Amino acid sequence: MSAVLDHSGRDPYESRVASTPEIVGRVDPVVYARAGDKGPLTREQLRQYESQGFLEIDNLFDAGEIETLLAELDRLRRARDGLDREIDPETLILEPHSRELRSIFAIHAQSALFARLASDERLAGIARYLLGDEVYIHQSRLNYKPGFFGKEFYWHSDFETWHIEDGMPRMRALSISIALTRNTSYNGPLMLIPGSHKRYVRCVGETPDDHYKQSLRKQEYGVPDPGSLQQLYADGGIATATGPAGKIVVFDCNTMHGSNSNISPLPRSNVFLVYNSVSNRLVTPFGKKAPRPEFVATRKTFAPIAPVSGRIA
Repeated sequence: MSAVLDHSGRDPYESRVASTPEIVGRVDPVVYARAGDKGPLTREQLRQYESQGFLEIDNLFDAGEIETLLAELDRLRRARDGLDREIDPETLILEPHSRELRSIFAIHAQSALFARLASDERLAGIARYLLGDEVYIHQSRLNYKPGFFGKEFYWHSDFETWHIEDGMPRMRALSISIALTRNTSYNGPLMLIPGSHKRYVRCVGETPDDHYKQSLRKQEYGVPDPGSLQQLYADGGIATATGPAGKIVVFDCNTMHGSNSNISPLPRSNVFLVYNSVSNRLVTPFGKKAPRPEFVATRKTFAPIAPVSGRIA
């Protein structure tokens, strides 16, 4: 499978090749569900996702389920100190200027509990409905963002990286973030630019070899320029996803998002699951570099999700 070409034979999502940035229109649908299809979202939720590029959902999981997931997050944190032999050390990402744990990747492949979460009908059902297809996990991770030391995630469109560095052909993927701690205005919550998913920012700067080794700690290539961000902000503003533990944010693969550093005492941890359509499996990266490792982008271990119902315990 390859990306749809425009009338000139150009990849419409080309990026990191020109000396100046450019904002172009999206050529793919946002919602792939067919008219009349029954699904887990209301008509208003569907409208909001299509127009804003994200959707916030409360009370999808009960307090006991969130406590179970939080306990697993704390258990996996010990992997940083070599106390959990189940975790591949390569999947442990530290903060750029400290030994604090920033993220653990491929958690759906390393934790039975988070594998169960990724397969939960309440999440996978939303993904299948919005993407109009069976789905699989393209990427998963735990983000820790500890109090006082958690650094920012700079503004970016996930799809730009997934297209250029992983070979994701089309905008037929989405992310679901599940808060495991309270998200406030001061502990580095997720920020999104409403409506930004309908435009694509072609970034500048040639991608270095093995870019992932640096970008997972601090991304410097594939990030939008200030002028493009200013334009997106002028049109859509910024929305901040705050709320209690258990809050769900579903957002399109091309929604511009990021988060501030956390200099408060309150940690901000979340589970991050990326669902991709099985019809949108990865091909050769469009940036003409070697594919990123499997723990960052599922390629060899591709498997459609068989949704599971019931409470997580």
